Amino acid sequence: MSTPIIYLAPFQGITGVTFRSVYTKHFDGVDKLYTPFFTNIHNDSKLPKRKLSDLGSISENGVEVVPQILGKDAKEIIRFAGFCHELGFKELNWNLGGPYPQVANKKRGSGLMPYPELIKEILEEVMGSISLRFSVKCRLGYFKNDEILPLVQVFNSHDISEITVHARIGKQLYAGPTDPEMFETVAKQLNIPLVYNGDIFSLKEFLPLQTRFQPLNRWMIGRGLLADPFLPARIKGLNIEDDEQALIRKFVDDLYSSYRKQMNDSLSVIGILKEYWSYLANSFDDSHKVFKKLKKVNDFEGYEDAVSSVFNNHQWSGSGTDEIEKRD
Repeated sequence: MSTPIIYLAPFQGITGVTFRSVYTKHFDGVDKLYTPFFTNIHNDSKLPKRKLSDLGSISENGVEVVPQILGKDAKEIIRFAGFCHELGFKELNWNLGGPYPQVANKKRGSGLMPYPELIKEILEEVMGSISLRFSVKCRLGYFKNDEILPLVQVFNSHDISEITVHARIGKQLYAGPTDPEMFETVAKQLNIPLVYNGDIFSLKEFLPLQTRFQPLNRWMIGRGLLADPFLPARIKGLNIEDDEQALIRKFVDDLYSSYRKQMNDSLSVIGILKEYWSYLANSFDDSHKVFKKLKKVNDFEGYEDAVSSVFNNHQWSGSGTDEIEKRD
């Protein structure tokens, strides 16, 4: 079995340029990084400075970065693709997976999946008008798990470089079971390289999926990687130093200082880090108590004290225990 290819899933508000840079500095195993989605790309001659800054570099510590666009307007997608091409990016990803109602109710993200004719029209306009690879990230549907089936023929008729399928419907958000049976049905019909996404929290959960979906060998990991940054390396069998807790502390401290520098000591750094700790806390013993310590802080001194307390009083256990898998 060949070495798995692993992608970092995009997380709005977490996996921005600072996280991608610091993460790849400390951990191995990820082969591609996806940005959180961009939208509202207006008809201007260049990207606004803020969006340009959010895009970051075309790679982080040697790992390719892929911008993601959320939209239902072909011209907006084409416009953004042009900006990305000029900046040196090699691929653009179209978000057809965003599950939240504020996105889906506007026929964006997974809310566009019940409308295959509209997706077909957008692809027909986009595919002949861009000069970089074009990939898609989607779900099995928004209301029903078979909404993807009419889209398989649409996708197969275009030169799409890759399709990532999160094995849930949009209405589920991230709750309830994934649907490997429907994913398997899609895999048999799709003539495009396919990436599996959904509920990979540990090596124990990954291995049965790897066996079941052979020869598929591309995987996108989101929440599992946020909870255990070593997970891609575990899956690939890479060497990990013995003192994981010390390495996690270095990463957390570097992330904190990098955010403060990037955001000019804005207290909004605390909100971003709290969001990240809502995942990372799952890999410590007594995760609820760990997150409770972080959740109540509202300034830098309080954050630093809480982090010190966590590392002094709680044990990092990563994704290698049944207890952590159950919590996730």
